Amino acid sequence: MHLFGVITIHDMLPVNPNNNPNGVPFSWEQIPDEPKDMESSDKTSNIDVPVHRQNYHQSSVSHHKKPPVMTTVAMAIVMMIKTTKIMVRRDTVFSRGVRVQFASRSGLRKRGEGKTLATAIAIEVILILRLLFEGKWPWRSPSIYWLLNHQMQKFEQRQRVLLSRRLAGIVLKNSLDAKEAARKENLIQQWVSIDISIKSQIKSFLLNTLGSSVSEACHTAAQVIAKIASIEIPRKEWPELIGLLLANMTQPDRPASLKQATLETLGYVCEEISHHDLVQDEVNAILTAVVQGMNVTEANPEVRLAATRALYNALDFAQTNFENEMERNYIMKVICDAALAKETEIRQAAFECLVSIAATYYEVLEPYMLRIFELTSSAVKGDEEAVALQAVEFWSSICDEEMELQDYEVPESGDSSAPHSRFIEKALPTLVPMLLETLLKQDEDQDQDDGTWNLAMAGGTCLCLVARTVGDAVVPLVMPFVEANISKTEWRAREAATYAFGSILEGPSTEKLSPMVNAGLDFLLSAMKDANGHVKDTTAWTLSRIFELLHSPATGFSVVTPANLQRILGVLLDSIKDAPHVAEKVCGAIYYIAQGYEDAGTSSSLLTPFLRDIITNLIVTADRTDSSDSKLRSSAYETLNEVVRCSNLAETSQMIVELLPVMMSKLEQTSNLQIVSSDDREKQGDLQASLCGVLQVIIQKLSSADETKPIILQAADQIMVLFLNVFACRSSTVHEEAMLAIGALAYATGPDFGKYMQEFYKYLEMGLQNFEEYQVCAISVGVVGDICRALDDKVLPYCDGIMTLLLKDLSSGELHRSVKPPIFSCFGDIALAIGEHFEKYISYALPMMQSASEVCAQMDDNDEEMVDYGNQLRRSIFEAYSGILQGFKNSKADLMLPHAPHLLQFIELVANDRHRDESVTKAAVAVLGDLADALAERNSHMDPGDARTCLLCLWVKGNHGL
Repeated sequence: MHLFGVITIHDMLPVNPNNNPNGVPFSWEQIPDEPKDMESSDKTSNIDVPVHRQNYHQSSVSHHKKPPVMTTVAMAIVMMIKTTKIMVRRDTVFSRGVRVQFASRSGLRKRGEGKTLATAIAIEVILILRLLFEGKWPWRSPSIYWLLNHQMQKFEQRQRVLLSRRLAGIVLKNSLDAKEAARKENLIQQWVSIDISIKSQIKSFLLNTLGSSVSEACHTAAQVIAKIASIEIPRKEWPELIGLLLANMTQPDRPASLKQATLETLGYVCEEISHHDLVQDEVNAILTAVVQGMNVTEANPEVRLAATRALYNALDFAQTNFENEMERNYIMKVICDAALAKETEIRQAAFECLVSIAATYYEVLEPYMLRIFELTSSAVKGDEEAVALQAVEFWSSICDEEMELQDYEVPESGDSSAPHSRFIEKALPTLVPMLLETLLKQDEDQDQDDGTWNLAMAGGTCLCLVARTVGDAVVPLVMPFVEANISKTEWRAREAATYAFGSILEGPSTEKLSPMVNAGLDFLLSAMKDANGHVKDTTAWTLSRIFELLHSPATGFSVVTPANLQRILGVLLDSIKDAPHVAEKVCGAIYYIAQGYEDAGTSSSLLTPFLRDIITNLIVTADRTDSSDSKLRSSAYETLNEVVRCSNLAETSQMIVELLPVMMSKLEQTSNLQIVSSDDREKQGDLQASLCGVLQVIIQKLSSADETKPIILQAADQIMVLFLNVFACRSSTVHEEAMLAIGALAYATGPDFGKYMQEFYKYLEMGLQNFEEYQVCAISVGVVGDICRALDDKVLPYCDGIMTLLLKDLSSGELHRSVKPPIFSCFGDIALAIGEHFEKYISYALPMMQSASEVCAQMDDNDEEMVDYGNQLRRSIFEAYSGILQGFKNSKADLMLPHAPHLLQFIELVANDRHRDESVTKAAVAVLGDLADALAERNSHMDPGDARTCLLCLWVKGNHGL
């Protein structure tokens, strides 16, 4: 097993055993400075630290009978070891008694009973602070210094200090925050439990560091202060923080560097905490300091930049200030002035503030829109691209706000509860020409990199949003630009015209678009032969948009007709051989053509004559080797999936049957690919995922008809072997796709799937325990439902293990919340499958369901994400109850009687919830019916004196709350 060194804190502290037997408290004077001979420290390629047994016994054993556990500093040393690619030998002991204790990769091993973890963390953080903020080592050990020096020896001395501070800063921030919610909460609790005096010392060092001459130390200190503030301010702790920071801004003798660091800190603090955590006086003081720092009278551009960025983070706090016209006017004036600063970064930051204001304070923008239009127009036409991008983004944000307002308008009157100023509609005659000009500012290599974001792309995206916002009104403003540029010799003009045309296809009515699309379709098909790759790329994208939005035979309108289908497919199948970035978009066009024929009835037969050529070309495209990544291959296989899914099975079954062994063979061949690097492994995983996806669609398609279902049953054994082999790759993507495909196979094979369960169950267990890759866990939960529906009570031997894992998942704070609603639905699937045998799980499952229903009642109705999640959770709880009630209906309905009052109370709660969606209402009505059915049997022979059951039955039969 791979082992790495861990250093414990007590072994590092220079302790006087006579007056400090416990090792704390201590002062900075106890910690020696960096060794003066560090330049001459060991620089050999292998660390060989002598074992000082005598020192170890004297400093560690004799005087530290209760050493604390290892935490932050130990991890810092581990990071240094990892960085320098050094493996410390087992049982190594550094000089001065710094003992290395080892732990496996699965977790750090505690040494002894020790003091509290909180105290150990506090001391270790202070040691890190010494390294971070003073650039000095907190112990005198050439051996320890060597760990980092091994990597830094090629740098100048100043660079070495900065690198050490950067590393220490990373460690320090990671000791206070984490991405995973469970770990973050654990770190918060560790900080909260630290002794107040020690926390005060840490915070004092952080605040003092804001005045450091080393900007990187200031930056890190600002971030860490904000992390601590995010923990303490909501708890009404550290009340003096804002005042201390503001003092740095108001005292006249403070250097500009301190003001800059302070403003940065204020910005980070505002970003980390909620506006509810500060009183209005504090908000006013922060905004005053920030706005003063932004003022044109501020001579230092770094201070002004920091202030502008701080305002961006503080805008959420400024609601009261924006309601005050005088204060709002001043804030907007300062921002607009900053948008004209001579420094590019300040201008960019100012426009970022305007973007945020557009989203947050749309309703008060009207008096400032003329000035803002002038600023954005000037920036788009002549400023640096970074500034121009934010200027365009402002108008995109306005579009987003106005589209949302339109969604809430009453159709008859156009009234909305929020003010709709229709800025886009009013600015349209000048805004659209400005955006069209941006389309001509393409990069030469923009099609080669998916991560490219330039002014032309931003302008096109904004034009799309404008079209969705104003609809038909945009068409006459754009089409003259298209007609004037579409045939020019300059490729930029042709590409821009095509991009503009494609950008307005969503929003305007079909009646407005259809004449120009029908007239331009043939021209676009011819443009797929353009000499310029950019033009072909954008043309393919525009064609895919046309087929996505204007090809729907089921609704009675389609630009694709029997007369032009052959030409369209001929051009696309020829162009799919073009450069990878063009071919990828051609795949998209074919995808939407196939999708348009879904549910088209007899019209779907129009595609059948071309299906074999389409499938062949897509497979050839997927096998191309001239693409630098697997995106083209993925696009080709996704398109193949859609072609198969939307095909007319009665006419195409033979082609799909022939496709099955081809895909099986390709999946089998992936096991023989040569894997020599992680990149090879990733490519193998992507290919396997795509092939599993194709097989899933084929299984679903062929098993949907009695005539072709036997094909799947005959091949099921071979298919299952292939899927099980895929799991060996341990790739989350492959795991997801293989799981989904196995779910489809279970549904197709029904009870026969039982013969695969013994081998498959271990992979199902792995999926249900995969908290980190929660999408895999969610899919595994769904597969459990598929298996239950396939096997019915034959799944019983595996239910103990499955239920144990599902209950563990529900109880875990580490698992992403999105997985939990499907788990409740899965309870219903299991109960429906095993019937009365679910009785043994009632005492575990029902309390979980009741607890979740109580959580639903406490959710924040103002949080849109929480409302959506609450609806998912409510629906899944109802589905669980329905499955259990139906499973118990014939024999054990009495088991649910004690739980019926809680269920009825939950239904009543949901009935009164105005945020419930239609799916929740349907699920609630369904469970009412299931409850009535389950109680009906008991009601037929019940004791007339059983008042509780009578009342429940009457309530269920007479309830009309939904």
